[in-house]
Amino acid sequence: MNREHLAKLIATYEKPSRKAVSTQLPVLKKPIILTRRFAKKVQNITNLKIARKKSAVFFVCVIARHQSVLLRKLGDSEERLQKNKITNLKRACEDLNGLIIKPRKIFSLWETIGQPTYHRGYVDGMLLANGKVVEGVGGGLCQLSNLLCWLLLHADTKIVERYHHSLDVFPDSGRVLPFGSGATCLYNFVDLKIKNSGKQPLQLKIWVTDKHLKAQLLSPEPAREKLSLQEKNHAFIKKGKKFFRYNEIWRTKKIEGKESGRELIFQNFAPVLYKINEKEIKGNGYEFFEIKI
Repeated sequence: MNREHLAKLIATYEKPSRKAVSTQLPVLKKPIILTRRFAKKVQNITNLKIARKKSAVFFVCVIARHQSVLLRKLGDSEERLQKNKITNLKRACEDLNGLIIKPRKIFSLWETIGQPTYHRGYVDGMLLANGKVVEGVGGGLCQLSNLLCWLLLHADTKIVERYHHSLDVFPDSGRVLPFGSGATCLYNFVDLKIKNSGKQPLQLKIWVTDKHLKAQLLSPEPAREKLSLQEKNHAFIKKGKKFFRYNEIWRTKKIEGKESGRELIFQNFAPVLYKINEKEIKGNGYEFFEIKI
């Protein structure tokens, strides 16, 4: 772990080279969001590479599978909002289930499920805004984008667009996947887009049970390569009274059990907003650094 690299990340966070116009002039935030949404919608509509075809007949080979728990402790968030999240996940799965991503085609989360609105069956759920839990229509869909990001990276794919959570809001209560391995989403300009770089089409099979959001990534033929994701260099960094979190997600390719390649997929860095127990962090095996002011 490079201490100087971590110090630079913190310095950039504390004194960014530029600030967003919407941050400097909050009154412009809503018009900017609406303008960007319209521009992104036009861009997506005219993009012939985005996957849109669905089929009720599923491919026979399972390339990867994953599931995530529907209800878990997330700070002081209301249970009501988590239950509403399940309604939103079920609605989104209706549009995702059966989607086929042909070679060289691109999966787009928002272009597939569309805008979450009350009219389309979505309800208010938990959203994160500036590190705070708020209510909003379609809340909770980040669980879906997290799962899909992890799932699709277990095939021969390439990230076209992905944004990690800029803040570490909740402690690791019931966390299954590594920190920062998912993707945040905000209709429709904070999207998750992943390209099928392989030679075989891929298909999504996704559904909700009583306890889990479940998904499979399917293909008509078995994959020649086996891909897996690993976390490396997971650390907490303390500067003054503030804590930050850092890790890396690497993807390994194997053919017949022999490694054929390895690549860095994500490098995650975020301020921690919850209370940190230094002894507990060290006891769990995380690296811990303290940077002097």
